[in-house]
Amino acid sequence: MAKAPDSPSRGSLSPEGILREVQINLLECKVCFEKFRTQQREHRPQTLSCGHVLCRECITALSHPLLRKLECPFCRQLCSIDSTTHCLVLTDLQELLLSYAPPHRPKAGPGSATSLTSAALHLCTAFGGWGTLINPTGIAVLGSSGTMVVVHDAERTVVVFSSQGKKLQSFGQKGRASGEICYPVDVAVTPCGYVVVTDAGDKAVKVFTSRGKHVLTVKKSFKMPWGVDTDSCGHILVSDVQAGTLSQVKVDYTHGLLREHQTAISDLQHPKAVASCQVTGNMAVMEYLPHDTHPQGGQQHTRLRVFSKDFHLLYQTDSFSLTLRSMVRLNMSGVTFGRDGDVIVIDSNQGMIWSLGKLQNGPVLTPLVGDHLVRPAGLVSLNDMLVVLDSGDHTVKIYSAKADAGPII
Repeated sequence: MAKAPDSPSRGSLSPEGILREVQINLLECKVCFEKFRTQQREHRPQTLSCGHVLCRECITALSHPLLRKLECPFCRQLCSIDSTTHCLVLTDLQELLLSYAPPHRPKAGPGSATSLTSAALHLCTAFGGWGTLINPTGIAVLGSSGTMVVVHDAERTVVVFSSQGKKLQSFGQKGRASGEICYPVDVAVTPCGYVVVTDAGDKAVKVFTSRGKHVLTVKKSFKMPWGVDTDSCGHILVSDVQAGTLSQVKVDYTHGLLREHQTAISDLQHPKAVASCQVTGNMAVMEYLPHDTHPQGGQQHTRLRVFSKDFHLLYQTDSFSLTLRSMVRLNMSGVTFGRDGDVIVIDSNQGMIWSLGKLQNGPVLTPLVGDHLVRPAGLVSLNDMLVVLDSGDHTVKIYSAKADAGPII
């Protein structure tokens, strides 16, 4: 079974970072993601007999109206509403932190507006949660329809959601047989709607129709396939974390045939996340450098490389250089492109999403998302929104420039 990502070391967090961890992990309900509010009865923190804490509104919604019992969404223990108690510890902690100012977010520099917005994006929808998603690792979006595909560690490893967060179907039986998936890491969707999954357990790339029918398995020369994306022509880009390569795979999807498999770049160091820009054709790869190259005393050191559609290096930067440039500790872990070619990166340690701009004249850092994220693991750009996969609480979260919140499913 896949393990949940390691939490950032508490010793490496600033006081503001510790406060943020407390606010996210302790002071909001993990079912509806609303902050606990003692002044509002329905949002008061209540402790179940199993020890888990939910808001009163979620306890009421999840319980049987006659039996007055509910199954805990976290441990599945059957609990009685009449045995719940008000969680005084969290109430006292919340009141203690009320006067504390929120962490300072750096302002966007001149000329840093992105295709999304130069101001912070707001959470408008969240769905999933433990049980619906189990340790999710990759996400992709089907064209402009908003249909989302997520891979996770369950009996059926691929889940398809509507743009409103409704589960439409699941496929990819867990296993090593033909058409099964052993250990999914990442997922991409071609312009024609085929689903591509990297299977680290089987050391292969596997292609399915959007309905889940197995089309093709590609194993040739892969040591440990990891990140995956597709370009505007439907060609598959795959990083190999052990071989240190980026491969381009061309497939005849109609007949389920491999047309070409070439190693496009061979000098990468532990490459993981891969992204292709549908506008420019550029490609981005996130490398995880060896520990002896870390100038930050134990912090994971990552490097971002951007290549042209012909695989020529256009630009590169690393987490240490960005920290020196911006005076903000930035730990890059994932990457995508905005709708007009801006490079957008994940900082999973701090729970933030940043835009780096187009990088022609160097990065211009703009914070896009800084709230409600625990451990972001993947993201894609969709129109004027960002779709973020949060492995910390097993959810998909959609952010937009509009402040009005949508449903939390």
